[in-house]
Amino acid sequence: MASVTDIQLKTPDELRSMRAAGRLLARALVAGRAAAVPGASTADVDAAVAAVIREAGATSNFLGYHGFPATVCASVNDEVVHGIPRPERVLGAGDLLSVDGGCIVDGWHADSAFTMHVGEPPQDEQGAAEVDLIAAAEAAMWAGIAAITDGGRIGDISAAVDASVRRSAGNDGRRYGSVVGYGGHGIGSEMHMEPFVPNQGKRGKGPRIVAGMALAIEPMLTLGKSTTRELDDGWTVVTKDGSRAVHVEHSVAVTAEGICVLTAPDGGAAGLAPFGITPVALD
Repeated sequence: MASVTDIQLKTPDELRSMRAAGRLLARALVAGRAAAVPGASTADVDAAVAAVIREAGATSNFLGYHGFPATVCASVNDEVVHGIPRPERVLGAGDLLSVDGGCIVDGWHADSAFTMHVGEPPQDEQGAAEVDLIAAAEAAMWAGIAAITDGGRIGDISAAVDASVRRSAGNDGRRYGSVVGYGGHGIGSEMHMEPFVPNQGKRGKGPRIVAGMALAIEPMLTLGKSTTRELDDGWTVVTKDGSRAVHVEHSVAVTAEGICVLTAPDGGAAGLAPFGITPVALD
């Protein structure tokens, strides 16, 4: 288990640089969302995100990462994470698409993901279940973010995510699988850093959270069992039972005054309002 001494702590100025990266990434992902229309390919989505990052003079932190060949991961339907964008992967109306991307500004990283329906959700029970699944993942992400406090523990985040998933499943009358083995992470001068932030855990456990940390919170949920397998491409992770999957993520800064959601245009104000939390400004 990582200790605080293994975890990179940022100065306020460095966190402000990360906020700049997060704002840029938010704009880039908006472009990716707009490009994800029926008949477009996942490569078209990738190109739209890449163009925004490139035009801002920033760098993708996904492209070339351990050999990854694109600017975003584009995962469709039963693909959980790390789907490789391809020209031949054409999106159809009602497909479930998760887009995960990142960028680097002045040496500092941002990482964020969203899940959407291409066009309108299917007008059937499956479509309704997928809409609920996206909402459950987003609720769990915000619950995890709201649990981040200076002096708390990483397990507080994990427990909050897990409790939110269970609460949504009960409220929706559905079974949601919470993927194990993949989760959030530290972020800063590298994209993936200590500590690992699992989506399952116990309050009061794990490394202590202190001002200067930056963490990416990213639940991954399925409409079936939580078990996954990796495809032969060495990247794409799919559900073993073929059930639909979603993935959402934000990067968050911890300061002595509170938190700021680096990759949310409003700093997390709307997502944190139900928890009575006002984010700090890092602009």
